[in-house]
Amino acid sequence: MTTDPSQDPQSAAIEQLEQFGLSSYAARTFVALASLGTGTARDVSEASEVPRTRVYDAIDELHDRGLVDVQQSSPKRFWAISAETASRSFEHELRHRTDVLRTALTELEPIERRDSQRGVWTVDGQPAVTERVVEFFGDAESEIVYMTVGELLTDGLIEALSGAAERDVSIKLGGVSADVQERIQDEIPGATMFESLWVWSETPAARLMMIDGEKTLVSALVNGVDASPSDARSETAIWGEGEANSLVAVLKAIFTWRLDAVERDT
Repeated sequence: MTTDPSQDPQSAAIEQLEQFGLSSYAARTFVALASLGTGTARDVSEASEVPRTRVYDAIDELHDRGLVDVQQSSPKRFWAISAETASRSFEHELRHRTDVLRTALTELEPIERRDSQRGVWTVDGQPAVTERVVEFFGDAESEIVYMTVGELLTDGLIEALSGAAERDVSIKLGGVSADVQERIQDEIPGATMFESLWVWSETPAARLMMIDGEKTLVSALVNGVDASPSDARSETAIWGEGEANSLVAVLKAIFTWRLDAVERDT
């Protein structure tokens, strides 16, 4: 569990530094120097409870990563870079690692994705479901049909829908409240709104989605609307792809029926 930085900043900082690959001694040494400003090995040892003989190893590790400067005095004094500079350094490192990972995983993907998948795939947890929906929006080429509750239509999803609209993808949204509809129409003027199949507040339903008539997703709020998004069971979804996929066939029939009814009513 991540330590609350407002309640215990020292422990939170050490925990995050270790997550970025620093040894325990190096993390504790850097946090001690950050609070001291500058200090000798004795100062650092007293502030961090790192054995004095290990402070020098920790300093070498930090110095190699550009986090600490060394003054060649007697005794040697050490200076930690600012919180802002350290944060930028780790942010750059994380972005680089993410780029390398993305490139490597892309190289491992099949040359052509399968057009049809016989089964359905499950996704658990609200953040994971949202990420999958954003990914599917990015893959859309002609049409997105999406029904959801307003609370789940996040800024990131609206941004992804806007990006799809800029690619001339048709956007059809249902189930959102009047104020959310107004926001959508401001940001995505070409989006079509339609009434939901049911009153969302009376069901655990969370999302229904169809992409290009060939990829569908349906999800439910398993533990209710009050569940924490970090709860792995806060939301669970199943999705399928390919015209022959059973989930796609069922949801496509539902969406087609509903949208045809909307067109007749208008």
